Amino acid sequence: MIVGGLFLWLLPKRAQAAGALSLAILSTLLFWFTPVLAADETAKTFTMLGADLHPIRVDSLSRPFGLVFHIAAIVSAIYALHVRDTRQHIAGMVYAGAAIGACCAGDLMTLFVFWELTAISSVFLVWASDTPAAYRAGMRYLIIQVGSGVLLLTGAVIQYVETGSLKFELFVSEGQTLFGDSSISPAAWCILLAFAIKCAFPLLHNWLQDSYPKATVTGTVFLSAFTTKLAIYSLARGFAGFDPLITIGCVMTLFPIIFAVIENDLRRVLAYSLNNQLGFMVVGVGIGTELAINGTVAHAFCHIIYKSLLFMSVGAVLFRVGTAKATELGGLHKSMPWTTVFCMIGAGAISGFPLLSGFVSKSMIISAAGEEHMFGVWIVLLIASAGVMEHSGIKIPFFAFFAHDSGKRVKEAPWNMLLAMSIAAFACIALGIAYPLLYRLLPFDVEYHPYTITHVVTQLQLLLFAALAFVALMKSGLYPAEQRAVNLDTDWFYRRLIPKATRGGQVAIELVDQTLRHDFLLTLRSALRMVQRSFNVNGLIGRTWSTSTMAFWAATLLAISLVLYYI
Repeated sequence: MIVGGLFLWLLPKRAQAAGALSLAILSTLLFWFTPVLAADETAKTFTMLGADLHPIRVDSLSRPFGLVFHIAAIVSAIYALHVRDTRQHIAGMVYAGAAIGACCAGDLMTLFVFWELTAISSVFLVWASDTPAAYRAGMRYLIIQVGSGVLLLTGAVIQYVETGSLKFELFVSEGQTLFGDSSISPAAWCILLAFAIKCAFPLLHNWLQDSYPKATVTGTVFLSAFTTKLAIYSLARGFAGFDPLITIGCVMTLFPIIFAVIENDLRRVLAYSLNNQLGFMVVGVGIGTELAINGTVAHAFCHIIYKSLLFMSVGAVLFRVGTAKATELGGLHKSMPWTTVFCMIGAGAISGFPLLSGFVSKSMIISAAGEEHMFGVWIVLLIASAGVMEHSGIKIPFFAFFAHDSGKRVKEAPWNMLLAMSIAAFACIALGIAYPLLYRLLPFDVEYHPYTITHVVTQLQLLLFAALAFVALMKSGLYPAEQRAVNLDTDWFYRRLIPKATRGGQVAIELVDQTLRHDFLLTLRSALRMVQRSFNVNGLIGRTWSTSTMAFWAATLLAISLVLYYI
């Protein structure tokens, strides 16, 4: 996909979208027939500059990520068949190929190359919107993403110096903490921070809500599938069982709920929802048991599909109506019925309704927390499940398609968008029903049955009471109103505080600069006036001297020179 994507510009613009889709399908076939490493096998190596590199490693952990990345690439390419923008097709293919290359990398240097390539290629999907806001958001996104790559490279170098190996493997052991006698190594610290940025950990997350909604309609679908899930894979590979991730994941599941409730831009709501779902996966990585890792992989697999479906449905609304603001939408189910149906399927999947994909994946992580007797974590995950039902399961379809009738009557989404959404919707249903097929792809052979009476009843109670709470808040007028503004959280520091501090420093520098310039100019003018007085016709140096005076001074200088010479 990377090599072919770079040559898409040679095709006529009408054929570029079909060329991108062909590349994704071809790459899927090649990946499907790539041999999977057995548990006792190691990836093939070659030596470069004295270091052993493992550029390709397809095993039980990387294979499901590689497969779902290919599925996402195909669906996204279908969704973008109507696009006539060469930049987007090239960027989409290179981005998808880089994400697949990264999840199949067996060493840190190969991972770093693809890691940075995902950042450089994906930013063009933001810039392709061709607006000043998108340009600024893309620059912030690029700085943060490249910074993540620099941290990864730093960790790789330290790891090589300390151990002589660049192999990408588990960096922690059970019981390790952030601080103390068993704290992780400096190399692991740098690598963990690199993964944390790309995974949108709390306080490091706002590049996601800043950039994704600024991207193009089709670019956002690509973005939602790859970057953060690549980080989840990397965490599962390098930090499975690292206890602090449990706390971090719990925080990630809760804090986005507040911002998603008050957010007016539905694509930003989905970006916050993405944060929430990543939290479940981070908790699974932190628990680190076989069931938890299986749940993380399964949830990442399902999440890529249903989150893409939600972004596609909201993108279709934006494409037809020209806005994704909740306050300007409503009543679109009358003119976009198929998009409405697909959006509701995605909303049900992300909420975890039985017979849909989210039900069979998210429950594995919650059950893993219960099996490890982590009662607090279990409660937090249940609360977060109710929260996602409110802001993604209800808010997205309700305000976009059903709320007040905005009076907007538009055409249904283009056929290629409907086809892409139908494929994703079918996958959400198929994975929820034929879940054993999904479980066979998971890294560990763990017996788990999601459709128990207790689980089904508990989940339905949770979802229906969450829906009841939404209705009660709406009827009582207590539901928070959408804010007609850009809602900032931790990005306030670099979007408000730093610019203000910079402007304050700039004023101080300008004041000092003006003072120094003024004093320097005064001194220079005084010197020039003194020179002028000395060298003009009446000055000491410039005036006419008599011959006798000049002869006297010449004789004096000669005498002094002779004395100095003889001394």
